[in-house]
Amino acid sequence: MKDEKKAPKLRFKGFTDDWEQRKVSELADRYDNLRVPITASERVAGETPYYGANGIQDYVEGFTHNGEFVLVAEDGANDLQNYPVQYVDGKVWVNNHAHVLQAKEERADNKFLTNALKHTNIEPYLVGGGRAKLNADVMMKINFKVPTLPEQVQIGKFFDNLDHLITLHEEKKRQLERLKSALLKKMFADKSGYPAVRFEGFGGKWDQCKLGNVGTFRGGFGFPENEQGNIDGIAFYKVSDMNDSCNTLTMRKASNYVTSSQISKNKWKPILNQNIIFAKVGAAVYLERKRKAMGPFLLDNNMMAFQPKDADIDYIYYVFQRLRISKHAQVGTLPSLNASELRNITIYIPSLNEQKAVADLMVSLDHTIILYDFKLELLKKLKSSLLQHMFI
Repeated sequence: MKDEKKAPKLRFKGFTDDWEQRKVSELADRYDNLRVPITASERVAGETPYYGANGIQDYVEGFTHNGEFVLVAEDGANDLQNYPVQYVDGKVWVNNHAHVLQAKEERADNKFLTNALKHTNIEPYLVGGGRAKLNADVMMKINFKVPTLPEQVQIGKFFDNLDHLITLHEEKKRQLERLKSALLKKMFADKSGYPAVRFEGFGGKWDQCKLGNVGTFRGGFGFPENEQGNIDGIAFYKVSDMNDSCNTLTMRKASNYVTSSQISKNKWKPILNQNIIFAKVGAAVYLERKRKAMGPFLLDNNMMAFQPKDADIDYIYYVFQRLRISKHAQVGTLPSLNASELRNITIYIPSLNEQKAVADLMVSLDHTIILYDFKLELLKKLKSSLLQHMFI
């Protein structure tokens, strides 16, 4: 293990040389002079990625640069703490909102340079107000420690492989989300009473009915802020206590709790059975799947619950997702849902067995999407940690 100031905490076997301080200008050349901005109306559609400060904006014909480059946002960065820096390889078109660097062959590796800049805190080098800018001259004077070229190449390949794995997971998640969107359209009946795609063994027309005929809505309550109970009481949930993962409700620790005496005094009736939960403001929909583990709970007046009767709760939940109930929100200072209007929404219901078959498929798909989301989060955390330990 080397001195922390001369070598990173974690490095590949076989490398022992101290890292040395270098300016960007010593490691890379700048090719901003080749940049050409094109307005959206003037772009000719093509296969070349058109880059701005935060990544690809479009695909166009032609190119401004061809080869390995490192793009660094000049102005318009959407995240100053995780400053936009990206490695590109091949033909690209770059507008005037991203600097273009290319590592000097004998001194630096483009992939290493990309991650070294990602590890660097760029914010202190920025000027300007609302639209912070990284001036070219300032960027070229940024300095950090670098190893020998062979070690740079090894580190660069490692992070390139990690980025590739993250990209694969992101694409897989997008594909699953597109599949879910398609199934929500195809596996639920429209006005004809028949779905476009159906499991084998099911036939016949689906029943048409009003939402109010298949379940009961319950509103929430105004929380008396001056009567807060202790954590041993019954949880009183607000919209801010909800986590939305694939539109599936998970409860964080409740913001508030109420005692049995408060419930009796205010004549509240706690929710006991599994319900579909609505955030009335903004019209988000959640399915509360952890009913038995949670015990009874209450909702505030910005939320309401729907309990199906004689229908599969998972199926009804996906009906709500398909309906995009936000379009039924009443327009006001903030769009909000009204139970009376929701009760009159027309839906189509198959037999209970077909409901369960459709719902089981959708639940399985949601679980897979959540799994990829979880893996992505872990991979990104791993990358962040490795950037801290493999760079100085």
